[in-house]
Amino acid sequence: MSDRTHTAFFYGTLMAAEVFFTVCYRSSTENVSLLKSLHDFKPAILHGFCRRRVKNADYPGIIPDENHEVRGMYVTGLTDANLYHLDAFEGDEYERRTVKARLLSKVGNDAGRGNVEGEEVECEVYVFLHPNSLEDREWDFHEFRTQKMKKWTREDYGFEDTDHFSP
Repeated sequence: MSDRTHTAFFYGTLMAAEVFFTVCYRSSTENVSLLKSLHDFKPAILHGFCRRRVKNADYPGIIPDENHEVRGMYVTGLTDANLYHLDAFEGDEYERRTVKARLLSKVGNDAGRGNVEGEEVECEVYVFLHPNSLEDREWDFHEFRTQKMKKWTREDYGFEDTDHFSP
């Protein structure tokens, strides 16, 4: 294992800080403030991919599609141990790939109007491997946060709604 840290682009359940910290630090007794200080979450956009709901699931998948883009979160400070936990969480339905995303200096509306793109960053992303298992509709982060997230996370991290980004 190296001391080098990694970055990733998350576009689904892992955009919720509670889910991210549950996956990466599930049994940690570390101080929550310390864990939060290890990572930055920044809004970003990934061009050339399309996000869809996975049939009969609470989570989405992305597949390459030159005519689409996906808004999500760019997360820094990932360790090899974090990637190990993330790989296990994503399982064999996904493949981790290196991509280039753009940070958003301004986040527009739900349709993406008003986005202001900034710096291009290289990062990891989990691409869904079974396109026939995707629905023909966008995944809804707000629906996930309000209706399904509690079964995906520990509840002792103390995040506020303002700690989240809506894609």
